Amino acid sequence: MIDLDDIDRAVLRELSLEGDLSAGELGRRLGISQPAAWRRVRRLEEAGILTGLRVEVDHAALGFGVTVFLGVKLATRGRVSLEDFERAVQAIPEVQLVQHVLGMFDYRLRVVARDITDFERVLRRRIMTLPGLGQVEANVLLTEERRMGPFGGRQTG
Repeated sequence: MIDLDDIDRAVLRELSLEGDLSAGELGRRLGISQPAAWRRVRRLEEAGILTGLRVEVDHAALGFGVTVFLGVKLATRGRVSLEDFERAVQAIPEVQLVQHVLGMFDYRLRVVARDITDFERVLRRRIMTLPGLGQVEANVLLTEERRMGPFGGRQTG
């Protein structure tokens, strides 16, 4: 863990909003030189705080207008391994995120579908046939607000 100063936090804020900023543009926005901005970014990368660029896909623009979060509880842990379940669920293209969690459910899945009818098809034909599946709870995403985390920044939706 490294100590972050205000400039480091500003670097993180700017890069979280626009990950492909050049060091020159980053420096201009922060009022520091291009080499100083580059050194800051490099230091944050070496510390493992910045781990790469991420592209966000607008699923609705691709025709996937419905996002559903599923809470999944496995029926019996002894009969089906977690690895078997994870391998099977990761093979479903509509499942965008698989999280192994602690609490009421064993897994949390983010599933995209074209519409509710398409989601029902994915649920019946793919999700409900997963090995070891027990209880499933669905929550349909209505809106999403992105928060920038502990280093601040504007919120985008």
